[in-house]
Amino acid sequence: MPHDFAAWIPNEKLLTTDELIEVLEVAVSQGIDEIRLTGGEPLLRPDIVEIVARINSIKNPPKLSMTSNGLALAKLAQPLADAGLRRINISLDTLDRERFKKLTFRDRISDVFAGIDAARVAGLTPLKINTVLLRGINDDEASALLTWALKENLNLRFIEQMPLDAGGVWSRKDLITADEIYAQLSKSYQLSPVEDRGSSPAEEFYIDGGPATVGIIGSVTRPFCGACDRVRLTSDGQIRSCLFSMNETDLRSILRDHDATTEQKHERLVQAFQLTVKSKLPGHGINDPSFIQPIRPMSAIGG
Repeated sequence: MPHDFAAWIPNEKLLTTDELIEVLEVAVSQGIDEIRLTGGEPLLRPDIVEIVARINSIKNPPKLSMTSNGLALAKLAQPLADAGLRRINISLDTLDRERFKKLTFRDRISDVFAGIDAARVAGLTPLKINTVLLRGINDDEASALLTWALKENLNLRFIEQMPLDAGGVWSRKDLITADEIYAQLSKSYQLSPVEDRGSSPAEEFYIDGGPATVGIIGSVTRPFCGACDRVRLTSDGQIRSCLFSMNETDLRSILRDHDATTEQKHERLVQAFQLTVKSKLPGHGINDPSFIQPIRPMSAIGG
């Protein structure tokens, strides 16, 4: 997140909860069968438990998961599970308190560990941990993180850093690649590939023969765009075919067209979803010299 994110304090540009649910009802009616709530940080929404409950009340409710930094999870894990949340991914890049403070500007790693424990008790399993390795900061922790994850019965996934940082300082030369992550882990563990990846962004590997696995998401160096079946809805009502898309389709204006009937709005929402899916490209273009980083950072898209 940028240091100053005042622009994301609630305002008239953001979808209301009713508008969000209306969009999701249309999406589910057209075949969307899984919804993930991300951010920014979804647990900052004061009505997050209500949102989960209302999504779970949609006709033919989708599988519902969430990605969170875990800071508020200790008090919310059970209410979220009771409301219908099935799984949660928790972002954690280090086990070291001082490094955590450097990365997050907060001395709250103990709250993340408490959130993990609460999620486990609430039955939000399998619990997944998302980790990004940064050169010169935490790039020596790959094996230690996996050892900890195995001990805690957590599913660890390493993610290549993507050019979606708020400061726009991403540099390919500083990227810890999927190959490097694999090499680091292989010094301590024997890894063998899990077959049938499907549309999952993660390449999974059995650890020392299994059954435990570790995932590596090579978003930059091992793109999986051809199998991607996801679209993204931003908090201000824009739908995107890809994290790296330079184009968005405005659903907010459809929802707020007071001259249109509900049926007309829903028909236009369906058309917008269909056009967005059809516009998905076979690749994100990061490895092309002409690649331009999207204006929106990850925190404004939904990671």
